[in-house]
Amino acid sequence: MADLLNSLAVAGKSALGFQAIFFALLAIGINVQFGYAGLLNFGQIAFAMLGGFGIAISVSKWGLNFWVGVLVGVAAAVVLALLLGLPTLRLRADYLAIATIAAAEGLRLLFRSVSATPVTNGTRGLSGFNSDFIALAPWNTQQRYEILGTSWSGGELWVALVGWTLVAIACVLVFLLMRSPWGRVLKSIREDEDAVRSLGKNVYVYKMQALVLGGVIGAFGGMVYAVGTGSAVPDQYQNANTFLAYAAVILGGAARVLGPVVGAMILLFILQFADTLLRTLISNGVIPEDLLSSTDVAQIRFILVGVGLMLLLIFRPQGIFGDRREVMLDAR
Repeated sequence: MADLLNSLAVAGKSALGFQAIFFALLAIGINVQFGYAGLLNFGQIAFAMLGGFGIAISVSKWGLNFWVGVLVGVAAAVVLALLLGLPTLRLRADYLAIATIAAAEGLRLLFRSVSATPVTNGTRGLSGFNSDFIALAPWNTQQRYEILGTSWSGGELWVALVGWTLVAIACVLVFLLMRSPWGRVLKSIREDEDAVRSLGKNVYVYKMQALVLGGVIGAFGGMVYAVGTGSAVPDQYQNANTFLAYAAVILGGAARVLGPVVGAMILLFILQFADTLLRTLISNGVIPEDLLSSTDVAQIRFILVGVGLMLLLIFRPQGIFGDRREVMLDAR
């Protein structure tokens, strides 16, 4: 029982920590693009990488203020969205998917390359750029705080507080936008863009705006992740993170304001709970190490999540809060 409670406590901390915030912001951005506009962006992690490295490079390499680094990250995300959207948004949805996933992997390889080492430090990445932000905390960042059976440092609490505030602001922004005329046009484009075009609306411009907005929200997720870890390493921004964010959207429900947030929290809770519980059972001999070793746990937990997602898509494809009609996509 004690092991189970400990696993629940650790998983609960993970569901509220900066990683959950990271995936929540990625998923909110994807929800704007995919859930509301029907855009298949498979490179959301590229926007997060630009956000994180925007701060890291600005502070560590250029000696700029932390908040200037935030603006650099946002500007870089906007530029990437424009570069991706200009040649692809007039074409079929799958062209955007191909372009974005290729761009995300290409950027990661570029940032970790030898030629980029003077700017990004290559595979070693950058660190020590979050001290100005942590120093803003109104409490002692070196002290440990016990909350619901888990231990948090002052710095972790500060990052979590600011991160969840950003999530709340993003949710309110999406809520207001999607109930405005702009949001109604965006949802109409998802349903049938030819009909929207026949009414005189510039579908291309609306798609571009959705891509930029979702990318900027994803960039803020990358900033939270970089500040939370205190480092920016290219290999932290793998394409797999984009698909985990999609899993959060599917789990919570597409085209629902709080769906991606709840989905991200549940996803992180399940991943951490499975990891902690399996390792505990192995160390206590409940699960023979010949059957399952500690090194296999990291892969097994993703298999469990995958099986759960398949069952969800079979029995409730709209997710926890979603509407089945909202998951339809016009990919013309």
